[in-house]
Amino acid sequence: MHSQTLLDRYIQLAGKLGGKHLVEGDMVHLYIPRENLVKAASTLFNEYGLTHRTCIAIDERPLNGFFTLTHIFTDDSSRLYVLVKTYLEGDNPVAPSIVGEVPAADWCELEAMDLLGIQFEGRRRERLVLPPYWPDGVYPLRKEFSYDQRLNLHAVSEKIEQAGETGVPVPIGPYHPALHEPEYFELYVEGERIVDVKYRGFHVHRGIEKLAESRMTYQQVNFLAERICGICGFEHSTCYALAVEKAAKLDVPERAQFIRSIVLEVERLHSHLLWLGVAFHTLGYDAGFMHMWRIREKVMELAEALTGSRKTYGINMVGGVRRDINEEKRKKTIEVLNELEKEFSKIIDVAISVPQVKKRLTGTGVLPKEWAVKLGVEGPVARASGVDRDARRDLPYAAYKHASFKVPVYTEGDNMARALVRVDEVKESISIIIQLLDAIPRGPIMLDKYEIPEGRIGVQVVEAPRGGDVHYVLTGNGKPYRWRVRAPTYNNIPALRIMLRDQSLADAPLTIASIDPCFSCTDRIMVIRENGRVERISFNRGVPL
Repeated sequence: MHSQTLLDRYIQLAGKLGGKHLVEGDMVHLYIPRENLVKAASTLFNEYGLTHRTCIAIDERPLNGFFTLTHIFTDDSSRLYVLVKTYLEGDNPVAPSIVGEVPAADWCELEAMDLLGIQFEGRRRERLVLPPYWPDGVYPLRKEFSYDQRLNLHAVSEKIEQAGETGVPVPIGPYHPALHEPEYFELYVEGERIVDVKYRGFHVHRGIEKLAESRMTYQQVNFLAERICGICGFEHSTCYALAVEKAAKLDVPERAQFIRSIVLEVERLHSHLLWLGVAFHTLGYDAGFMHMWRIREKVMELAEALTGSRKTYGINMVGGVRRDINEEKRKKTIEVLNELEKEFSKIIDVAISVPQVKKRLTGTGVLPKEWAVKLGVEGPVARASGVDRDARRDLPYAAYKHASFKVPVYTEGDNMARALVRVDEVKESISIIIQLLDAIPRGPIMLDKYEIPEGRIGVQVVEAPRGGDVHYVLTGNGKPYRWRVRAPTYNNIPALRIMLRDQSLADAPLTIASIDPCFSCTDRIMVIRENGRVERISFNRGVPL
């Protein structure tokens, strides 16, 4: 638990910078004047060593006449969420940029610029989420913009700008055999060596945040959240439910929390086994691919037995879960996992030692720890670069405090290290599930009655297979007033510019795959084109650093 001494330093920081504070459970709210925001962020990130998770811009004009900008930090050593909030003028929202001190904030500032019209001092306007032909002065996440509003957009084809670039551009995407979703990477090569990388994403926009705050109830959003990702959707629905429950101060039944952690680890198993199979296939080792997916099939059958569905389980609700685990399923799950662990250990030791696999993984796609910290990378990408961080241990939620497990950390920062983190986590997940099944308490799985008051804030990090999911909820009348989602891939993609530089072109698909990218998790806002035309997005900026 956090100590009063650690709380005091945040309280003192707010006072020193002319701000105010509020402590609610594991959340420390710091209200900082706009002119001191950079100083506050720099102190938290560079002096105190906190992790910057994301930022959230909100149109609060209907509530108080202001826009607000909140940066979310986590103090992983003391299990605290530190929220730094500043108020911006309603008619001209301008905020200081903290990117010079906190590089990890780059994308979330650009997103606030795109979707809410927040201007950042010292930053030129650059499109991140919206296409270049989006009309000026139209901001989808402002309250006056209706979720069903359609614009008369005229899509245009634009050539990629190459001025000032060195090397020959090699495009990958937006549709490419090495990518399973539409994203665009442009690699600049000299011979076979990559000298620079540019990226353009946000082709798969679905409007989930706008939809949630416009026409969905709190419980309906659970099912929308689970559809953010086709691989780790349960992490998103759990993260959302926990954020709402924290905001409303709901005491969820302990048995429900155990069931959540059990299913979360089942999902981690299938995700890591899927990734290992894809990695082996990318390396041309299809025997390893088939064995991993054969083993994974047992996990998928286990998920169906526990939840009723192989994927998109639909059991999370605000206040608990919809399905229980009976004694027969408990015993069967333990039996299957014990057999699976023996089979996995036997096969993975051989697969990871195949000379061709070992050579291609070792020393490629290196991400130094310094850059991992600066960019705030998540999950196996961070742990493979020596960043010892895992929200299950550092910011415990659901029933993880009842399980004992190791967090695998490697220091090499290469593709092999990222593979080994996932191998170790498969074994740890099996152990966690068995521990929780042995200790699961009796009792209800859902709250009978509860209320969700307006104007309350909840923020939660859930450690998905790819890293920390972050969900922020500001409660409204029967539905979220603002729901912000940040998936781990959102933070991991910018690191690819470091990981790919000076690498062989042949290793690019594997290095891109090594972050286990989920582009649909990252892309969240919809652009509706009535004419149905598909255009080529302009490419005028590199991966932000």
